[in-house]
Amino acid sequence: IGFFAHVAQAQPIDLDTLSEYLTGLGSVQTTFTQINGDGSVSTGVFQLRRPGRMRFEYDPPDEALIVAGAGIIAIVDKALGTSNQYALRRTPLKLLLARRVDLTDTNAVVDHYESDGLTVVTAQDPKMPEIGSMDLVFATAPLQLKQWRIRDETGGETLVLLDAFDTDVDLPLRMFNIRDIVSQYQD
Repeated sequence: IGFFAHVAQAQPIDLDTLSEYLTGLGSVQTTFTQINGDGSVSTGVFQLRRPGRMRFEYDPPDEALIVAGAGIIAIVDKALGTSNQYALRRTPLKLLLARRVDLTDTNAVVDHYESDGLTVVTAQDPKMPEIGSMDLVFATAPLQLKQWRIRDETGGETLVLLDAFDTDVDLPLRMFNIRDIVSQYQD
């Protein structure tokens, strides 16, 4: 063996395993830290009820609430009593909230690698790459989604860091009912 011995590189978690993991997530809750494109930082509670539902409840002084359900994402400003709604299918988050996550679709995954003991998958909708992409970062032992970075259609980036998941939570459907939530905060 020569002076420069070949160093074996760690392999990323395979895409089948990651797809099964994401599809199998039921209801989870954790705290999060969000780093916005402008460098500002927000914290709060993240809740996921698969398929199709997620909720970001921001800590004060932020007055935001983001809820996904019924194919819509609503961003609610609780202080102003206003909301903006978007079709979930027009955002990279649809990859995470799909009924069946399939990262083995080679047209959806644009990168897949291991870095510092973490597996990173960059995915986008192959039919609508213009809506942006999403980097999903997984810890290996135990397997857990640790963060994601969304690049939207304008080039903006948002990084969300997740703490340990509580998987023993009851998340009632009403927590994701956008019509009721929006009416609760409107003047």
